[in-house]
Amino acid sequence: MWDGINRRRFPRADYPCRFKVRQKKGKELLEARTENIGCGGICAIIGKNLGLFSDVELEVDLQDNLPPIKAEGTVVWVVRRHEIKKDRAGYFDTGVEFKNLDEKSISRIEAIVNKCLQKDE
Repeated sequence: MWDGINRRRFPRADYPCRFKVRQKKGKELLEARTENIGCGGICAIIGKNLGLFSDVELEVDLQDNLPPIKAEGTVVWVVRRHEIKKDRAGYFDTGVEFKNLDEKSISRIEAIVNKCLQKDE
């Protein structure tokens, strides 16, 4: 069994929310959804391989009736999805580490993660 979650500095919670990403030097804005989120970063399903260690600009809608979080990040891992359904082929599980996330955004994400983790207990 994979114990990667136990080695993370920041806990993550399964929390699907809307997510937009753009490579820092790119023009294409991709819409995606998160698989999980934590104060250190997100795992998202994205319809394009952004490339390992790419710098990205993020916009994450936490669906908490507040404006989306805007941040920068770095792609730290990419895994092509092997879906049975043809309409899901070409998608990538992508891990993005947040960079320079402000305290207000950290607090919002922390509150959501804590709420989700309490439900799981």
